[in-house]
Amino acid sequence: MTELRTVYPAIEPYETGMIEVGDGHSIYYERSGTRGGKPAVFLHGGPGGGVSPIHRQLFDPALYDVMLFDQRGCGRSTPYAELEANTTWHLVADIERLRALMGVDKWLVFGGSWGSTLALAYAETHPEHVSALILRGVYTLTKPELDWYYKFGVSEMFPEKWERFLAPLPEAERHDPMAAYRRLLTGEDEAAKLEAAKAWSIWEGETITLLPNPAYTEVFGDGHYAIAFARIENHYFTHAGWLEEGQLLRDAGRLNGIPGVIVHGRYDMPCPAKYAWALHKAWPEAEFHLIEGAGHAYSEPGILDRLIRATDRFGRG
Repeated sequence: MTELRTVYPAIEPYETGMIEVGDGHSIYYERSGTRGGKPAVFLHGGPGGGVSPIHRQLFDPALYDVMLFDQRGCGRSTPYAELEANTTWHLVADIERLRALMGVDKWLVFGGSWGSTLALAYAETHPEHVSALILRGVYTLTKPELDWYYKFGVSEMFPEKWERFLAPLPEAERHDPMAAYRRLLTGEDEAAKLEAAKAWSIWEGETITLLPNPAYTEVFGDGHYAIAFARIENHYFTHAGWLEEGQLLRDAGRLNGIPGVIVHGRYDMPCPAKYAWALHKAWPEAEFHLIEGAGHAYSEPGILDRLIRATDRFGRG
């Protein structure tokens, strides 16, 4: 039996900084690996999640020069949890600014979950600047996908967690949780805002792995993390990512000529596998790996194995 691959050893960035991107926003970025190596950019999930040190370890540092950054309003970017001038298209423009800062014409784009959504939006807008795409936990941000996670679907699989998710909401507003959370997360009552942020965030943290993982509950339940994660994610999803319905699959033809790898867990709760499959059909050049016995998180062993094999392959190519 082939041994499953896992992350590379921990590494520190060789460069960190802040870049002003306009509208009062400053973006934290870091570069790790080998300066002048295979250029790549890592797009974190959420929206509102931020990058973690372990994300550097998805790339062979001897092969890659990796740009990681905290998207607007989260992580070390400022102002924290800010919703103004914070849309998918602002982020696409920010990625281009970072590419110019790096001084490269093309780079590999790696995105998981919301990061896959952003990677598709970026690659379909700037295909000439993408050398390859690695996508995990594909999310095309359509109304059925949002309803599946925030109305009816995942609620059937996790009824006890769904009850906790609804708990901060007045009963009269529970028919539309996203709108009810929007009111709390943008309101003036700081205690109610924090309670809502934690509940919204923990719902995600506790449904992304195949088996329960208390470490995710702890991370997603941290108040500081949850405020940005919940506010920004709810903001993006309320506006359907400022995408036309079905846009990312409709425009998948723009990916023609870009090599790619799609990795998706069979039992991914937030992101049903049918959308990853639809992307594969629309973009047949991409390798498609549906991982049995896996949920959504990149840390699922079978998913991580395929991701590391993909970065290795493109790093050497």
